Amino acid sequence: MKDEQRVILHVDMDAFFASVEQVDAPELRGKPVIIGQGHRGVVSTASYEARVFGVHSAMPVATARRLCPQGVFLPGRRWRYKEVSHVVMDIFRTVSPLVEQVSVDEAYIDVTGTSLLFGAPRIVAQHIKSEVLAATGLTCSVGIAPNKFLAKIASDMNKPDGIYEIRPEDVTKFLETLPVGKIPGIGPKAREALSRYGISKAGDVLQWPRGFWEKRFGKMGTLLHDRAQGIDLSPVVVYHEPKSSSAENTLEEDTTDRELLLGWLWRHAERVGHDLRRHKLRGRTVTLKLKFDDFSTRTRSQTLARRTDETRMIFDVAAQLFQKEALPRRVRLIGVGVSNFRAVPRQLSLFEEDGEEKSQGETSREKDLDRTIDAIREKFGRGAVLRGPSVKKPK
Repeated sequence: MKDEQRVILHVDMDAFFASVEQVDAPELRGKPVIIGQGHRGVVSTASYEARVFGVHSAMPVATARRLCPQGVFLPGRRWRYKEVSHVVMDIFRTVSPLVEQVSVDEAYIDVTGTSLLFGAPRIVAQHIKSEVLAATGLTCSVGIAPNKFLAKIASDMNKPDGIYEIRPEDVTKFLETLPVGKIPGIGPKAREALSRYGISKAGDVLQWPRGFWEKRFGKMGTLLHDRAQGIDLSPVVVYHEPKSSSAENTLEEDTTDRELLLGWLWRHAERVGHDLRRHKLRGRTVTLKLKFDDFSTRTRSQTLARRTDETRMIFDVAAQLFQKEALPRRVRLIGVGVSNFRAVPRQLSLFEEDGEEKSQGETSREKDLDRTIDAIREKFGRGAVLRGPSVKKPK
């Protein structure tokens, strides 16, 4: 199907985390709600009431407190956001099977050829908004366009609670005046580089041919030239094979306290192990991540003889990597990741697959323990049962 015949929606929930908190706690409605705590943390989401004061995501919490001292700062409830996200994504799938979830609060929907069933794209968009509001009490913004990158731009044009449509015949005119920084992937450094060539609008890129941009920026240059023409042939992909699972945190205070850091490693190993088991994945490579007080980052990895989803093994490997590090400076951030995946078979054979099940002393006790703790926490919450070394408070 030709690109200009496609109809893609990009649905983006409005201030998702903060909005969920306001719906669940009506006394927070109308107040500046900011998800993020601690003097070292960063803002995950800010309600629109908080954004009036200049608060935005990825901003240090300390800065947000200075800008909005009357703000309501909350730690966030990821389990709750995922729960609401499942409801929202299921609504999207009622209008098309082609739904590509790109984060907990946004997705692309290919509704090409569905007009006879559901009506014009704007009608579909309004239907989605109404269903989401009825099911969750939340608002969302919808962009409508002939392809994914334009749909994503469109969803941001009329926020919050808006609909914006870019029709195929309007693409050229729309891009002529669109700030080049609105193109996904064009960050501050790219904008600075493009400004040297007098580029401020997407349409300005077409002053030079494709070869000009390819020579200067390689593959990214050709992609930029395509985007300036409104070209994006990427399909809506229903499922992305995950490449890694990781957990990390910025500490309240920089430290070289190994006992404290090992406690955090255990907590992260639990989160990653649970995530792998929930998605029926096993990984073979464990990675330790450390960021020091001078913001330098160090990663260390170890590839195992077999793939695993066990919390204990993930922790043991990460802890071994950590103990080998000299810690020349105080640690600011610590994290654990697992990659090099293979999906767990749906039905095991009578024989151990690839010899992995019995290697390196894997025991059924650890697997049973992981499954039992997962079940208890899913029913009663993460705090229902504690296991392993606790995270002690810094001195």
